[in-house]
Amino acid sequence: MAPRMFGSTKMNLKMPDYIPGACNIGKGEIRRRQLVAIVGLIFSLITLIGLIASHAPHGARYGIFFPLMVTSVGWVQSRKRFCLAFGFMGTFNFGPLGAIARVSNPSDRAADRSTAVRILLQSLAIALLLTLIVGAIPL
Repeated sequence: MAPRMFGSTKMNLKMPDYIPGACNIGKGEIRRRQLVAIVGLIFSLITLIGLIASHAPHGARYGIFFPLMVTSVGWVQSRKRFCLAFGFMGTFNFGPLGAIARVSNPSDRAADRSTAVRILLQSLAIALLLTLIVGAIPL
């Protein structure tokens, strides 16, 4: 399999390596974030159904933001192959779940924090947009 390019750094998909600001989790961690996104989606749908079934007041609809935030964080992290929490903590994991390693280079940690902030802002924007849509539709 040919190496995949991330910026100017090559990444072998068979043996993925940590790439500062671009990739800090492997297959197992990505699956974990996909599961978080699915669980968040299920809770979001349950919340929406509950709002509809209970004829909840208009302001109560905005409570769906929290399960939508869980969904969006899990989804964005899995798509970007980058863990938001690991980025803030200066860690990464390409091995078994729980086998976290520290990022030693300060500039690499800064790149990871920058990516983590972008992921957080993107997730917030997605959850906010979906929340506003739920708030706008008649229930």
